[in-house]
Amino acid sequence: MMELAALHATVRGHVQGVFYRAFVESHALEMNLTGYVRNLPDDSVEVVAQGDRKKLEKLVELLKKGPPAAKVENVEVVWGKFTGEFTQFGVKY
Repeated sequence: MMELAALHATVRGHVQGVFYRAFVESHALEMNLTGYVRNLPDDSVEVVAQGDRKKLEKLVELLKKGPPAAKVENVEVVWGKFTGEFTQFGVKY
């Protein structure tokens, strides 16, 4: 049975200007997750995603790796309740 959940992650390190958002977006879409990814002014990347908890856990593992040019130092994850507020996953600018 699928358990629905939500996560809010803040990714720190060398994660801007290295296709990190495109990396997150493609994996999230592949896993049918909803939400968004965006750069924050402090050079971190914010990821808000909702969907199947097992897929979200897999996404967290991918966030820790990032694309080849990224150097992820830290991923802070806060779990929450699924709200269904998003219809798709995309990059926010």
